[in-house]
Formats: sequence, structure tokens, C-alpha cells
Amino acid sequence: MTRVAIIGGHGKIALRLARLLTGEGYEVSSLFRNPDHVDEVAATGATPVVADIENLSTEKIADLITGHDAVVFSAGAGGGNPARTYAVDRDAAERSIDAATAAGVRRFLLVSYFGARTDHGVPPDNSFFHYAEAKAAADAYLRKSSLDWTIVAPSSLTLGPATGLIETAAQGAGSGSVSRDDVASVIAAILDQPATIGRMIQFNSGATPIDQAILA
Repeated sequence: MTRVAIIGGHGKIALRLARLLTGEGYEVSSLFRNPDHVDEVAATGATPVVADIENLSTEKIADLITGHDAVVFSAGAGGGNPARTYAVDRDAAERSIDAATAAGVRRFLLVSYFGARTDHGVPPDNSFFHYAEAKAAADAYLRKSSLDWTIVAPSSLTLGPATGLIETAAQGAGSGSVSRDDVASVIAAILDQPATIGRMIQFNSGATPIDQAILA
């Protein structure tokens, strides 16, 4: 695997991931909405692709990711606006899944969150409800696809330093917190690990080296 497309390429995790992957010799295309962010994305070593994923058709997304070996969907509306949350975290994610299928890009990683599920139990009057609904729908859509998928589900995100150590739900961990640097390292480790295909990996900071923990 040599070419990776990151959708949501100006996000805090995506910028870290692009820097990691290009440092390991991957060719990375980072898709993001705001042209003002071109220089910041380019500084990671990735090829900047200005593309408003919220408003792109499945066909256009397929055009942009054709020729890549994997897609990492890390885009998000950032919460706060229910309509945009559904438009990006659910609808754009589903179109990207369809686009990867159409483009023949088999490997697809979707960034979700620890505890995401259709029966999430978040009450409708909670501000987190729309995000939980959108993520649950996107996760379920990916599971039903024919892609070689992995759902990456970190706990609450921090700006702490990378530790290289995590704990997964499969190891008995509950929801906690994890640094964005470690999340990027987890995604990079999962990409070329066939044993993670067809799995949702929920994790937070812990005591197990990432390469070991993702196989638990």
C-alpha cells in the first residue's frame, strides 16, 4: 500500500496522520474545504486537494480518490449544528463509502468514537444526540459495505504528547481519553494490518504498545 487519501485533511488528527504517513514513505492526498489551509496541509508532506466534501457528489469523490490504495475518512462538522453534522458525519461519509466502492479503493478507515452504536442511549435533548446518530448511521453503512473496513473509535481527545501506548475495549478498557498524536499513530498502524479488517477498534490511553493493542 503506497497511496492514501485522507478526507478531512485539515483536522487535528488528519494533519498528524499525514505527517506520519509521508514520513514513512506513503503518498498522501489530503482533501479539505478551505483553500486558506493549503500551506498548512502541504507542510505535512501531503498533496493538498481543496474539495468541499459536504457538497461533493459520490461521482466527484470517486474521481478524487481513484488510484489510491486506502481512504481515511476523518472529516467532521465539529458539532453544534445538527444539519451540518448529519451532512458531513453521516451523508458525506456514506457518499465516500460508495465512492470508494465505485473507485475500487478497497481499504477504508472511518474515524468514529468510543461507544458509538445505533442504540447509543443519548437522549434527543442532549447536544451530543445528533453527532451520536450521525456516527452510528455512518458506522452501520460501512459495516454493510463490501469494503475492507475498519472503524477507528478513540475516547475523548486530548492535546497531550504521543505515548505509543493504548488500551482497547477488547482488552477490557472503558471510555477515557487519548491524545490526538496517539490516535494518528493508531490509524497509521491499522492501515496495513489485515487483522484489523472488519473490526471496530475502541481505545484510549493505556499501557500496551499500539501494534500489539490493535490485535487484541
